[in-house]
Amino acid sequence: MIALPRLAAPRFGPFPPLRALVANRYVGLGAAAALLAAAATGLALLLHAGARDPLVVHVPLADVLDHAPQGWRQTLSPGHGPLVVTTDVVRLSARPLAPQAGAGWNAPGGETVHPLPASGALPAAPINGFFAPGPGGPLPIIAPDGRTPFDAYKRPFLSNGRPKIALVIGGLGLNARATQAAIETLPGEITLSFVPYSEGLQGWVDMARAHGHEVLLETPMEPIDYPDNDPGPYTLMTDAQGPDTVKKLEWILSRTTGYFGLTNYLGSRFLASDRAYAGFATVVRGRGLGFIDDGAAGRRSGGGFPRASAERVIDEQLSKTALDQQLVALEAGALQRGQALGSGFAYPVTLETVARWCQSLEQRGFQLAPASALVRR
Repeated sequence: MIALPRLAAPRFGPFPPLRALVANRYVGLGAAAALLAAAATGLALLLHAGARDPLVVHVPLADVLDHAPQGWRQTLSPGHGPLVVTTDVVRLSARPLAPQAGAGWNAPGGETVHPLPASGALPAAPINGFFAPGPGGPLPIIAPDGRTPFDAYKRPFLSNGRPKIALVIGGLGLNARATQAAIETLPGEITLSFVPYSEGLQGWVDMARAHGHEVLLETPMEPIDYPDNDPGPYTLMTDAQGPDTVKKLEWILSRTTGYFGLTNYLGSRFLASDRAYAGFATVVRGRGLGFIDDGAAGRRSGGGFPRASAERVIDEQLSKTALDQQLVALEAGALQRGQALGSGFAYPVTLETVARWCQSLEQRGFQLAPASALVRR
């Protein structure tokens, strides 16, 4: 502990104007504040030069502050000078804090990614340079400078070095109550996916982004039990010719704007076909999008665009007990591999359970992340 000398009135010699100036209450308080700040700064610099590793210095200020002019704390309030804590010990850092291990933006090297504004909202879509007219609305395009809609519309993310867990909640846009509940009750880090057949789809996407959620657009794909299980008129079919797949995809992609990638709706047969998947991947890559599936395309990797597969669907069994077990399994996967991705549907029990689970996730040592932060490029 290093004691600072008591503050004493300075001696200016036989000059009445200086005495009158110091006698002024506000000038005296300002001088005291400046002296305190200068003393603390000088002490830190002195110790840094003379000690091996003086990371923290404790300075007792009781004696000094007892003799400081009355009202000194008010003059040091925010906006009027340096900040001084109300206790009698000040912690001085002799060097900047080291960055946390693993910290970094979820962006390729050299790209500048800006943090979210204080409101937490993502920029309104469409963003200039990332769209062109399509059959039913704007189509995503890669900007002339090479930036992609994936990078433009994803949620910014800064890793803190903890194991990351991401969730995609889908089936949104058809049921207004469930869609609004997902947007408003789930944290902004939860990625939301929307059905392309939804009415008023752009309004829902805008609302989701205003609440901080990044957005995926669901792509209907042929399941193994088609036509008994039919995802709709714009389903991507396994045996379709390339132009037919492109035409359906362009209709789906032009239904809304503001999404950073696609996800599958069903598709067990389509995703198992090398030829069908290659045609789909060509469009995704050419549009600068990512693809995050619910696990049905887990064996598919590469392709030249951002990819990720969920390791589990958390609500295959609709009970709180089963959901809790699946979420615990996600945590275990994140501990083993550093990250884990799950998917679910906007069932009421899923939304309620996930919202509750998110509240204590950080306390258990994990970091909630948007799905875009877990992709492989």
